[in-house]
Amino acid sequence: MADETLRNFRESIDNIDAALVFMLAERFKITQAVGRYKATAGLPPADPGREGQQIERLRSLAKSANLDPDFSEKFLRFIIEEVIRHHEHARERV
Repeated sequence: MADETLRNFRESIDNIDAALVFMLAERFKITQAVGRYKATAGLPPADPGREGQQIERLRSLAKSANLDPDFSEKFLRFIIEEVIRHHEHARERV
């Protein structure tokens, strides 16, 4: 019984992980388009004001979802760093 229960939990985790990967892929498709737009419009790769707003927004959502806000901030900062890196590369190609 315990093995079946554990298998079911793990199957659900695997499904969620797959969904996260696909959602991140979609997010990066959009942020790469933003990076190309910023590059052609002469805008800087980073937007500290927007980033701060997003971090506060995600921290608030995390609290509502009973998720550690510090974890959510670390996660978003990691994503933001990668997005900025993509935007810098887009700028180099223009």
